[in-house]
Amino acid sequence: MLSAGVIVLNFAVFATGWNIMGGFTGYISLGHAAFFGLGAYGTGLLIINTGMNSFLALALAAVGVVVIAVPVGYAALKVRGASFVIVTIALVLVLQLVFQSWRSFTGGSEGLFVPRPFPDLLRPQHHQVFYFIFLGVLALALLAWAVVNHSRFGAGLKAVREDEDKAESLGIPTGTLKLVAFAVSAFVVAVSGGLYALWFADLDPIFQFDVVLSAQVVLMALLGGTRYLFGPLLGAVVIGVALEYFLLNYGETQFHLIATGLLLGVVVLFLPDGVLTGAQQLVQRVRGKGATSIREMTAEELRAEQERKEKSGDDHD
Repeated sequence: MLSAGVIVLNFAVFATGWNIMGGFTGYISLGHAAFFGLGAYGTGLLIINTGMNSFLALALAAVGVVVIAVPVGYAALKVRGASFVIVTIALVLVLQLVFQSWRSFTGGSEGLFVPRPFPDLLRPQHHQVFYFIFLGVLALALLAWAVVNHSRFGAGLKAVREDEDKAESLGIPTGTLKLVAFAVSAFVVAVSGGLYALWFADLDPIFQFDVVLSAQVVLMALLGGTRYLFGPLLGAVVIGVALEYFLLNYGETQFHLIATGLLLGVVVLFLPDGVLTGAQQLVQRVRGKGATSIREMTAEELRAEQERKEKSGDDHD
């Protein structure tokens, strides 16, 4: 159970990091698995080749991912909509090919084994320690999202999301704001990938650089609601638990992909703003059910209401 909890928390950190970019700007990236994979492999390669402390390697790898993300974001953010999505997918596929082919450095398709930071711990203790580490990192990621949400920086990003052209016409530096959000998002996702490498220890480029992984994380954010602090967390819990259920009951089959695709279709068609937004709208409808709308008023009632307002205005005069 603890291992499943670690996986769900890892998804939650990943989705929250993605939401710093996707939620605030409205730019849907299917390429954030690239930063997840770079963070994982960067952490592992630094530990193996330098022997440095595991968590120092994690921090340096995350900073290195930001250095890579800045020029990538500068180029990718020149386009919008479907073009941006295609560029981000291409990034993942290129890196997957590179890390599969560069066997002498990355281990290739055979994978990369990362030394564990706590080698003396038994497996249950190992899971327990990383459960709380991921929990702490998730709290920091949520705090970062909340700070952005209540800042002028966040207000500028929301302006991009609502109407980028109008925001530019008002003098908002949309390009700079998007690039900073892209870099911050990449950093959080890289930390998620690095922690995954330290926890799981066995890296595979097919999984680390997987477009399906990116799509699942985007679904988590969309399902919970990208405009809410806990939206990606809610989506991560639902999708993460569902993925573990399919894995335990059906093994390495494609049922989870079918279920993910169907759920994505349902969310896009019926809950485009997420479950939390839908729940809020439902509560508002229920609370307002007893109120009388103007359409329910008879002509006599409407006339009486108008006369009352006119009389009230005359009294004030």
